[in-house]
Amino acid sequence: MSRGRRLIGAGLGVGLAWSAAALGLDVYGHTPAPTTPVDAILVAGCRVDPGGVPSDCLAARTDRAIALYAAGVAPVMVFTGGVGEHPPSEGEVAAARARAAGVPLHAIRVEDRSTSTEENARFAADLGSYASVVVVSDAWHTHRVHRVFDRYFPTVSTVGVDSPLHYRVYGAHREVLAVAWYAVRGRL
Repeated sequence: MSRGRRLIGAGLGVGLAWSAAALGLDVYGHTPAPTTPVDAILVAGCRVDPGGVPSDCLAARTDRAIALYAAGVAPVMVFTGGVGEHPPSEGEVAAARARAAGVPLHAIRVEDRSTSTEENARFAADLGSYASVVVVSDAWHTHRVHRVFDRYFPTVSTVGVDSPLHYRVYGAHREVLAVAWYAVRGRL
């Protein structure tokens, strides 16, 4: 076999392994909502589109959290995420969506400084003493979310949502790299 064919074969093998890992993260992240109440529902931050509109992913995360709140899963919702490419902060955009859906102001906390999953967890922990939390994020993100938030909260569960397919494919593949990076840095 020629060197070129071996390189192509190796490249295809790496690509298939990467895609299999991405699919695995997405499948793993479809966990049921907790059956017992928790202290708080946390929403992992995600991009805000131009005009202060939540991205499809942020809207899906927020809507699932609102449904959990309405089902009585927790008395408090914490929205995380700082200002990215487009203001206002991810946390404030998600909180505004929750308020528009009827969640009372006294049940909403906003963390608006974070720029990473690690900071989502650390800064959310500063907002209250929550012994048990459920974190809502995209399904492909919940593996890392659970491990990171577990360092800041005694009991953590996750609920994964599905974003639109094009972002789901991109996000899951990107997440494989993020998991590897967090593992190398000892943050999992």
